[in-house]
Amino acid sequence: MRVTDLLKKASIELGAKVKDKPDAIAHLVDLMEKGGNLKDKAQYLKDVQAREASGTTGLGDGIATPHAKSAGVKEAGLAAMTIPEGIDFQSMDGNPARLFFAIAAPDGSNDEHLMILSKLATMVMDPDFKEALIAAKSKEEFLKIIDDKEDGKFQAPAGAASNAPVSTADHIQILAVTACPTGIAHTFMAAESLEQHAKKRGISIKVETNGSGGAKNVLTAEEIAKADGIIVAADKNVAMARFDGKKVVITKVADGINKADELIDRAMDGSAPVYHAKAGESAGDAGGGGENESVGRQVYKHLMNGVSHMLPFVIGGGILIAISFLIDGASVDLNSLPAEERGKFGSITPAAAVFMGIGGASFGFMLPVLAGFIAMSIADRPGLAAGFVGGALSAANGSGFLGALLAGFIAGFLVNFLKKALSALPASLEGTKPILFYPLLGILGIGLICNFVIGPPVAGVNEWLKDTLGHMDPSAKLMMGAVIGGMMAIDMGGPLNKAAYVTGVGLLADGNYYVIAAAMAGGMVPPLAIALSTIFFKSKFTLNEQKTAPTNIIMGFSFITEGAIPFAAGDPLHVIPACAIGSAIAGALVMMFDCTLMAPHGGIFVVPTIGNPGGYLVAIAVGAVVGGAILGIIRKPRPQE
Repeated sequence: MRVTDLLKKASIELGAKVKDKPDAIAHLVDLMEKGGNLKDKAQYLKDVQAREASGTTGLGDGIATPHAKSAGVKEAGLAAMTIPEGIDFQSMDGNPARLFFAIAAPDGSNDEHLMILSKLATMVMDPDFKEALIAAKSKEEFLKIIDDKEDGKFQAPAGAASNAPVSTADHIQILAVTACPTGIAHTFMAAESLEQHAKKRGISIKVETNGSGGAKNVLTAEEIAKADGIIVAADKNVAMARFDGKKVVITKVADGINKADELIDRAMDGSAPVYHAKAGESAGDAGGGGENESVGRQVYKHLMNGVSHMLPFVIGGGILIAISFLIDGASVDLNSLPAEERGKFGSITPAAAVFMGIGGASFGFMLPVLAGFIAMSIADRPGLAAGFVGGALSAANGSGFLGALLAGFIAGFLVNFLKKALSALPASLEGTKPILFYPLLGILGIGLICNFVIGPPVAGVNEWLKDTLGHMDPSAKLMMGAVIGGMMAIDMGGPLNKAAYVTGVGLLADGNYYVIAAAMAGGMVPPLAIALSTIFFKSKFTLNEQKTAPTNIIMGFSFITEGAIPFAAGDPLHVIPACAIGSAIAGALVMMFDCTLMAPHGGIFVVPTIGNPGGYLVAIAVGAVVGGAILGIIRKPRPQE
């Protein structure tokens, strides 16, 4: 339903003359009656006044929206009034109200007046749109402005004045880059938060997002040169050399979501440290961040750089491999096959063999890509070749995921050492270093280290770990599942979440299908728990929060834990414990039901490939119900309007 479907010309008055707030409300009720929306004017007026007594409907910024659901309303409708000089309406910010929208909804309607109010509140937050309505010369013009806004065609009239602060700078004042390891949620939530907070303060901003689809809205060299401040809110390394000599606020992506104003202040007041690019770092290289970053923070960023590049290979290849097992499982009776044929499960039928071949090729890149991009994060492009080779050797010598992690870090630091050691060579050989000396010495060095230093002991650790997990006491398995599941919900995409998931992926590559099952179940629970809580405990959530239920259900089913982040950020003391308990229960039940998962991602869509799919769905459902119930019980009621 459109706004203009509910707003009749008879219910609009431009340039009204009223003396105070009660007079304004009475005037709007008269307009509502003229539009034919009321059957009992006195009852509607009484209900509007009762609503106003519970809290002002003056939204601030010159806007007021008196409204009520009333037995005196015949059909839902709107009334609009402008008072260019403004009156005192006891608005939230103390400013006079100049634009009024009254809303009437019949008693017993499905909160239609609140949906209309939400739509209007969003539209009038545009200061140019608000001023255009106040300046409208006719009712026809007033209605057309609203229609244009809903259709995305609204353009501020030339010379339109706005009360909102407007930047007068001849350049973009703040530039920002946001990035998270998966590039699905945190990246864009941080960008939106920074943009909205800057807009409220009249500060011009441009945000580059390094998401799963690559860098978007890329910053130009000219914009960087003119910018007053730069913010990099990232949990993986991004191209940094382009900021050489500029003051840069470097922080984690979560701060972009939760501390946007603080970051903007630091960027604008010049208190951020100057970023100095490393020797040999080009503008396209993913620099390592600021000098003031802790060692732990730097290690985390290097690791996440490898993980973020690895995930597409793992997820795509892993799901294809799982499908190959599903095809053979539906087509072949394993008990009737000789032992040597059972070892080919997933490649027995021609169709399964196709999926296994493609998926296996993709999955085979997992360790080289992980190690390669960890090394590149540390040593820039010269580290890539040594890291790739280290990862490939780790796959070949049995040291697996853990070996590839070590190989990536060692390769990066080895190449950095080579850069320093070879810095004494004549300048005429500078161009030869990245194409001859770094790859030759780096690959040789990491090859020897992988084969004779890392490989043997780490391969032994892997064998011990597989044997231990295979013969683990049931109670210990339950505890491990609970820990892995709970970690997925503690920081929802942060270090603990990624540690649990990466552990599951690493063990999956080594043939353990239990831990990744617990991790995915634990990651699916938080959005589902919050969705259930908003549905069954409505008084504990605002109307806007209640509307997120469908989105959170979809995110939960898709294994996107980050859908719960807005709730966790706004109410961490209640949301995080409730979700963590639900996720821990789900992880423990997965282990108890002996559920296995051969695909590293996919959520509900890969359930057919899961060992004991019924038990898996029960585990997730129980975790979501428990988490949602706890949240609904411990959370305090929230205002409904």
